[in-house]
Formats: sequence, structure tokens, C-alpha cells
Amino acid sequence: MLGRRAERNKSERLLAACPLSFRQMPRYPSPVSELRVDAVVVHYNEIALKLGQRRHFVARLAANIRRVLGDLPIGAVRSIAGRIVVDVAEADTKTMARRLAVTPGIANVWCARSLEADLDALEREVDAVLDWWRPPGSFRIEVRRADKQFPMQSPAIAARLGRRVVERTGAPVDLKGAKSILYVLVVRDRIYLALERVVGCGGLPVSTGGRVLLLLSGGIDSPVAGLRMMRRGCRVRALHFHGAPYTSATSREKVRRLCAVLARGQGPTELDLVEFGGIQREIVRSAPSALRVVLYRRMMMRIAAALQYELGMGAIVTGESLGQVASQTLTNMTLISGAIDVPVLRPLVGMDKREIMDYAQREGTYEISIVPDEDCCSLFVPKHPATAATRVEVEAAETGYDIPALVRAAVEGREREVIEPAWDASAVELAAEIA
Repeated sequence: MLGRRAERNKSERLLAACPLSFRQMPRYPSPVSELRVDAVVVHYNEIALKLGQRRHFVARLAANIRRVLGDLPIGAVRSIAGRIVVDVAEADTKTMARRLAVTPGIANVWCARSLEADLDALEREVDAVLDWWRPPGSFRIEVRRADKQFPMQSPAIAARLGRRVVERTGAPVDLKGAKSILYVLVVRDRIYLALERVVGCGGLPVSTGGRVLLLLSGGIDSPVAGLRMMRRGCRVRALHFHGAPYTSATSREKVRRLCAVLARGQGPTELDLVEFGGIQREIVRSAPSALRVVLYRRMMMRIAAALQYELGMGAIVTGESLGQVASQTLTNMTLISGAIDVPVLRPLVGMDKREIMDYAQREGTYEISIVPDEDCCSLFVPKHPATAATRVEVEAAETGYDIPALVRAAVEGREREVIEPAWDASAVELAAEIA
């Protein structure tokens, strides 16, 4: 294990080596600032498929948008023609777009200019834009006519505006591989014009899919599992097992930073910290060394199940991926989850390590997860852990310690924290804070 000075030096090297564009949070592009933006148009995809439940999902997404932008001086948030429109008021549109891009349920965001529903007004605004903007190569006009009563159809609007851009700039039209796109949305009484689309994270709004308890280790996998469950509409509460009194506090600092990243997508995130080192010592004293890892995991599951029952959570979520380590063979995972009668969700089970790492890098958790630490997973680990333990030998080993008493003490002695979203720091900067 590295000492704290070595950990600090590694974090400083990570920050110094990271290009500035990567340090900026988050990874999404900024909208063109010269357009006189007065509205942010939020588009969703999967929600539109919900038919009878669509109104509920849209209302939840609108509430989540109000929450994520709650400390900004925005105006009204309204559902209009299958989109959600946020009045900018005095808020910074770049900040709004960055936050909305990591809000589950949002497919993409336009930072737009709101105009009266009149084609002449739209042409005048395009002319004004062309006074300072030129397509950097080919372009196309993408028109969505939500108001079917508008007198001109989408292709005709696009052709008319496209001719104007060609006349003013000479830029070529490319309907498939355009370097630039002008976006137009026609709704009842308004037209919205945008020059850039900010890609969102998609999925379903948080709190439409129930509440889950995430076993958050501080490694690469479990934060990704949490993010993926959030995008299926789940509100995530985190549970971390740490090796105190035998390990340092680094793993706890890591999970606090990871929860700050998760909180960007769902708001303040609850974190439970359970001291697990003493339980591991009890297992080491009485159980065969090859079975330790499976026995550790079964105890974690029992503690998580007790907490899940107490809190009324719907399921337990882990970052396990089939075959990745000794405890994640099919035999051992079955044996581990067999210790409880609570649903265990494994959203990464079919992903390989490269896929998980790529996802973590995209979403801003990787740099935090790779900070060296001493976690309970590395404490008292045998050289040759069992990869195919049997129920008979595991249950025989568990007779050597008082399971109900250990579970009760862990649940009653846990620490609870609420972690706020980290909007103003990148993953690398959060990682540098740990050392």
C-alpha cells in the first residue's frame, strides 16, 4: 500500500498531466454563447414511449430539472409539445446545459432563442445570427414542427432558411454529414432557434424506478453501477464498508467524492458508512482462509439486507461483473446472494473491465476511483481464494461467529452522511482533494 505522501504525489501528477479541457466538468460541449439565448429546450426520448404513464414521467423530470437548477436564477419550467422549456431569466446558459446534461431522463438540450411563431421573424433572427456566425464547413437545417397548424411544413421551412444561409455565407449543404446544424422547433405560439445541441445522458428520470441501496466500494465498478441504475429511474443510497480500525480513512474520502459525482444526477445523496474491520477479524479467527472473501461478501449482504429492510429500499445493487475476480464467479455470486432473500441487481454483470473503465472515464468517476487506498476488500485477503465454494463448507464456517449480533452492531453503529453535488470541480480535482 502507498503512504499518504505517495498518494498525494500521485494525485498531483494526475492533475498536472490532465489536459485543461478534460479537467473542466463535465465532458459535454458548451453552447454557442453569442446567440441571445432566453430559453433552454429539453428533449427526452424514452419517456415518450410510456403512453399512459407519460404525464407522470414528464412531471417527475420537470421536478428534477427544477431541483438541479434550483440555486440558479431561472424562470418558469414548462412542458410544451413533448418537450420541457426552461426560461433562462438571469441564469448562465452554459451552467444550465452542463447540469442538465448529467440529469437522467434528458436526451439532449438546446440553448435557444425564443421567437414569435412567424416565419418572417425566424428569417430576421437567422439574418442577425449570420451577421456574426458562419458555418465552419457544411451545414443543414433541422426543423421539428410540433404545431401541425403552422402553415409551412418542416422540409419547406428548412429549404427556405437553407437558401438564406447559402446566399449569405456560400457554405455547402450536407443533409447527412453536416459539420454544423441549425435547429428549429415550431410549437404553438413560439419558434425556438438553436445553434448547438448538448447531448444528455438519456434514460428515465430519477425517482420513477424506486429506491435502491448501492454497495459502493470506492473502486471503478460500483460507481458505474450506481450511475446506470440512476438512469433507469432509481434513486440511489450508498453503503460503504471500510476496514477501520485496521485501515486509513482514504476509502471513506473516496466514496464521499464519488457520491458527490452521483449527486449531480439525483441531488443530495445519502451515504452510510459501516466499520467492517472488526467483522473481518472475527471471520479470520474462525474460518478457513480460502473462504474468507466469500464469507466477507455474505456478511456484507446480510448487513445491506438489514439496512434495506429498515429503510424500505427496493433492492441491493452491486458493481459485480461475471468472472472478474474470485468472488464473482457464477458459483460464488450465487452463494453470496443466497445469504439473503432480497433482490440483488448487478447492472455490470455482462460488461468487461474495459467497457466499465471507459464508462467511468466518460462520466467522471474514474480519476477518483483510481486514487490508491486501503479498503476492506484488500484486508486479510488470502493468497488463493476459493472460486467455487460450496454451501455446505460456507455454512459450516459461519458457525464460528455470531452472525445476528455482528449484523445488528454494524447496522446500529453505522454513520450517516448526506453528500451534496460537486458542480464546481472536475473528477481530477476531486481526486486531488483526497490525498
